[in-house]
Amino acid sequence: MLDFFTSPVFQTVIAALNSGFVKTLELFFVTLIGAIPLGLVIAFGSMSRFFPLRWLSRTFVWVIRGTPLVLQIIALFYVPGMKEWFYWPSGESGRMTAVCAAFIINYACYFSEIYRGGIQGVPRGQQEAGLVLGMTKGQIFRHVTLLQMIKRIVPPMSNEIITLVKDTSLARVIALQEVIWMGESFMKGNSGISGLVWPLFFTAVYYLIFSGVVTLLLAKLEKKLAYFQ
Repeated sequence: MLDFFTSPVFQTVIAALNSGFVKTLELFFVTLIGAIPLGLVIAFGSMSRFFPLRWLSRTFVWVIRGTPLVLQIIALFYVPGMKEWFYWPSGESGRMTAVCAAFIINYACYFSEIYRGGIQGVPRGQQEAGLVLGMTKGQIFRHVTLLQMIKRIVPPMSNEIITLVKDTSLARVIALQEVIWMGESFMKGNSGISGLVWPLFFTAVYYLIFSGVVTLLLAKLEKKLAYFQ
């Protein structure tokens, strides 16, 4: 057994999986950085009193949530070039840019519905009390609505973030070399190695550890916000 873990084949596979996992981490964090604020913007659009904006925002969310993410990745990557609108950068950087854009748009729409539910779940009487006390709408949102909204949205946001950990594997549909793609490559031939199945299943270890760490961090965040109860 020790010989297996010290063998050149194992070292080659692990090095490839590690490089793929770096791409997975990059996609995960870029998606969160982009989708969390964008989701709030879309949520405000969905709650707008201006009907065209509200209709447009909710229709956009409905379309994105109602179609598979994998199709959105394919469409965003291939359609612009087919229509000669614009072309993504060549190589791996272009694939990463396209897939990050698709993930950000998709998860922003899901986050927007969570935000909207959290904001609308705060009792309206508290907002009215703030107005009576002379607070502006902005102050009411920051000091009354926002803090309570955060406490309400942490559990559903946690579920979506855990789902994001696993959804990063969909990036391989446009040949982005994330961890699943790298594991699968040893079945077809990579670094002079072919016919190996175990690297693909070994990627599960990466996902289990990653999702476990994320789950623990989110549980700590939820515990810190428990004082709102």
